[in-house]
Amino acid sequence: MTRPFDLNLRHLRALGQVIAQGSLNRAAEAAGLSQPALTQGLAKLEKQLGVTLFDRHSDGVTPSPAGTALAERVDRAFGVLAAATRRSARGGTRGFARPEMLMTATQLDAFLHFADAQGFAGAAVTSGLSQPAIHRAVRELEQICATPLAERRGRGMALTPAGRTLARGVRLAAGEIAAGIAEVQDDGGAGGRVAIGAMPLSRALLLPRALALFLRDSPQAITDVVEGSWRELVDPLLDGAIDIMVGALRDVPPLGVDQVPLFTDQLAIFGRRGHPLADRAVDMAMLATQKWVVGPAGTPLRSHWEALFGNPAPQVPVECGSVMVIRGLLAQSDLLTLLSPDQVALEVDAGMLVRIGPDLPDTVRTIGISTRSDWRPTRAQAMLIRHLRQATHDTRLQENR
Repeated sequence: MTRPFDLNLRHLRALGQVIAQGSLNRAAEAAGLSQPALTQGLAKLEKQLGVTLFDRHSDGVTPSPAGTALAERVDRAFGVLAAATRRSARGGTRGFARPEMLMTATQLDAFLHFADAQGFAGAAVTSGLSQPAIHRAVRELEQICATPLAERRGRGMALTPAGRTLARGVRLAAGEIAAGIAEVQDDGGAGGRVAIGAMPLSRALLLPRALALFLRDSPQAITDVVEGSWRELVDPLLDGAIDIMVGALRDVPPLGVDQVPLFTDQLAIFGRRGHPLADRAVDMAMLATQKWVVGPAGTPLRSHWEALFGNPAPQVPVECGSVMVIRGLLAQSDLLTLLSPDQVALEVDAGMLVRIGPDLPDTVRTIGISTRSDWRPTRAQAMLIRHLRQATHDTRLQENR
């Protein structure tokens, strides 16, 4: 599999010039390359990708659909890289006018390994490069950007604010190039890689159904599922480490995040079959006398639960954020919990757990998809979003449920 930084960035940057000029000679001059070097560079790119990027003819060259698609992704990649390296208006440090044009794939690949490992030794292990090579790449990027990117803290290394900004830009740029590779190598079957951030509600019914549909229609695609809460997933989303988040939407999303609703979800109270309050008319006063297992303070579910009872709240002998643990604990105790019906649908269908108490109309949440505001999905990623919509319909998770 061709990785983004397996490709020569200088040759990738020249793609736009070749398209604009329609001539290898003029494009080479504009890109600061010799015509033979550009010709060889394009030929190497085509060999690495296994596609034809340009059609050559007597009066110049024209881009193939693959060439146009890759050039558009490369332009987006260098756009986010430029934004990450742009000097602060408060700066005043002297540096290159366009530092992103001087960076090499080797430097950026080494820097990402360093950023992920937070140290030279760890980066060397994960990258296969030597520690001196990692160190040299980081220092060269610091010279290009005219700002410190890493600093020593205790026995280890940590990114400076500028280093964290650059790391995010490099990840996003790598993601755009990876998307370009997937698009030009795609035979129509929507291949490539999709990374999904799965929040708790989506894991039980919605996402498994969507993934089953996706794998049926795109068996060659690779899907990464990263579990976490909204707080744990939003930074990886903005970094480009994941492509989409699926779960409860925020009332006011942060800058740079777009939200698309899929359905509304109403929380309910659950306990074991045979619980003393099962199959009885139960009011909130009776529920307040029970013992509960709920998520930690500060989580959305805990906030909904606290709003139901006010102060003083019922006893919480167990605080737990794992739905799997909560489900098992409910089945073996008289504890109650507040969850989405989807999260315990299998246990309810099996007769292990039952719904207890009245409807809770004030606990409605909107469930949907979160993406980066400037995100442009590949064919595979767009297909997965369509399947999430289909899975919403199939699992009947709609507003009137």
